[in-house]
Amino acid sequence: MTNKNRKLLIVEDDLGLQSQLKWSFEGFEVTTASNAKEAIDELRRFEPQVVTLDLGLPPDPGGTTEGFAILAEITRLAPQTKVIVVTGHNDRNNALNAIAAGAYDFFEKPIDADLLQHVVSRATRLSQLETENHLLNEQRKAPLSGVIASSAEMLKVCRSVERLANIDVSTLILGESGTGKEVIVKALHKLSHRSKKRLIAINCAAIPENLLESELFGYEKGAFTGATKSTKGKFEAANGGILFLDEIGDMPLSLQAKLLRFLQERVIERLGSHKEIAVDVRVLCATHQDLKKQISEGIFREDLYYRINEVTIQLPPLRDRDGDVLLLAKHFMESYVKQFERQVKGFSPSARSALLKYTWPGNIRELENKVKRAVIMAASSYITADDLELETVTNSDSTDYFNLREARETAEKKVITQALAITNGNMTRTAQLLGVTRPTLYAVMDKYQMREAT
Repeated sequence: MTNKNRKLLIVEDDLGLQSQLKWSFEGFEVTTASNAKEAIDELRRFEPQVVTLDLGLPPDPGGTTEGFAILAEITRLAPQTKVIVVTGHNDRNNALNAIAAGAYDFFEKPIDADLLQHVVSRATRLSQLETENHLLNEQRKAPLSGVIASSAEMLKVCRSVERLANIDVSTLILGESGTGKEVIVKALHKLSHRSKKRLIAINCAAIPENLLESELFGYEKGAFTGATKSTKGKFEAANGGILFLDEIGDMPLSLQAKLLRFLQERVIERLGSHKEIAVDVRVLCATHQDLKKQISEGIFREDLYYRINEVTIQLPPLRDRDGDVLLLAKHFMESYVKQFERQVKGFSPSARSALLKYTWPGNIRELENKVKRAVIMAASSYITADDLELETVTNSDSTDYFNLREARETAEKKVITQALAITNGNMTRTAQLLGVTRPTLYAVMDKYQMREAT
């Protein structure tokens, strides 16, 4: 573990002892504080794993804050931080009271630097293990592989995918262009019992009608000019796995009939052959088009619609995914910073505001393109609103509420979700950003049942 991963805050008003302790902790990144204000400021800025706190610290110049009050504030702001209190000789009562108040351990003066270093190292290791355990728990609750999301809308989609992964039903994935339909398909495949077999995707809108049939069903030698050998199609290639038919709404009517027959009989015929070939493949379909409208217009078969639509997964547009814009933007930024070796560190407040206000008609694909360009073109360490080049749009959050309680609840949930996205789910920093205490934040989140989604 490097010293950047071992952070210690020493709270001590004796500058000589403070300096002695600071240089005693080799392998730690150490900062110091002499009074209550400095201690809390360093706690917020430095986020140490361990704090050594002199319980005999005198009140700060402006008030009565002393050791126990600082301990209480550290416990409130950063309950995961291990506090080791330093007491005077034979001051056992205060030491025990400090342990009861939330301190991890205590140490008596005069200080044995070697022994104190051992205690601090043990506390640091415990903090690291707790952090690792927390991360593992978060990963267990995290969305699907490849999915970046914290919004209730997308978490609901993820739970649906988990439930459907091992059930071989034809599934229709609906959503606007750029909402991540293929990402959901890949996640479903990875979770399914077919994960060791192939996932094959084909875009029905990208292949000319006269070639799509041979691509899907394969062909025999001599079936048409240029067919010099028998060739398997996508159905056979995906045998045992999953075939993903993207933009199914663009499939020609003639091929819709052949797809319907496969879904009913589970056999195919190659072009130029009458031999039936049994294929074990799960079919997933996706489209951004209104299939019911296409049925009424006679360009999509109603019987096929019900065959491919045994279960539907509806992906929400990005504008309806509260908090996910900033999560996705950060993910894309970090990816392109690494790819292009740029020195961009984050988004400016104006950029974050612009990201949240924009309605994203192109959804995630548009967001990725905007962030990619901004990373390349940014002139400073922080991406600005100008770098993103977002068109000025009317704020879409203009819903007319005639119920004040509903309006307040909607606003509270939205601002909490956005704050959690900005702080990467750090509850202490979220509470600070919102200007409330952690207990207040927890209470509001519990009120709206938001804790399960964080």
